[in-house]
Amino acid sequence: MATSVLIVEDEPEFLRRFTHAVLADPELALAGSAGTARGAIAMLDAAPPDVVLLDLGLPDADGVEVIRHAVSGPRPCEVLVVSVFDDDQHVLDSIEAGAAGYLLKDALPGSIAAGIRELRGGGAPISPGIARRILARFRLALSPAQGAAAPPRTVPAASPLTERETELLRLTAKGLSFDTIGQLMGISPHTVVAHVRKIYRKLAVHSRGEAVYEATQLGLL
Repeated sequence: MATSVLIVEDEPEFLRRFTHAVLADPELALAGSAGTARGAIAMLDAAPPDVVLLDLGLPDADGVEVIRHAVSGPRPCEVLVVSVFDDDQHVLDSIEAGAAGYLLKDALPGSIAAGIRELRGGGAPISPGIARRILARFRLALSPAQGAAAPPRTVPAASPLTERETELLRLTAKGLSFDTIGQLMGISPHTVVAHVRKIYRKLAVHSRGEAVYEATQLGLL
């Protein structure tokens, strides 16, 4: 019997990609989709699927609430998070809530389907960069203390980003394409790219994931 998959994703482009990934795999069956945490919880109560493919950045609630509901119901579901967030807090909160896997949104559709199959086979699909950070965190926790603890990171008194750059970064953190961000902000995709380059320079990063992580660490998001 095919593995039934509920997709919880509020961005149309990612919903389309994930739906295609599920429908293109003969071992998977689409159980439905929801764009909000409330809608996802209602569907879980009505007809629990085998797997929930979940985005964390939902408009009405944190996706972690959906994870807790999915794994604690009368018929528990396995949850595979697919998110743009690659920071420790989102990853650890998801795993502690009961998620069995965590992939970043830049994964190809084939990787999504393979991740679901791995999950059903007893594995724990995790993007390589996330896995390395989790291992490093555990190694640090298990290693003996070496002198005094490092001082906490200082949060800057003022944001290095302008209000418009911060707004753009928030949209970027939701996984929106540059074209969509341009439409929402009333600017061209080329202008969006120019803003993104400025953000990267100001935060000293080189990718969308690094920018979101750094901004989160600095309390900007």
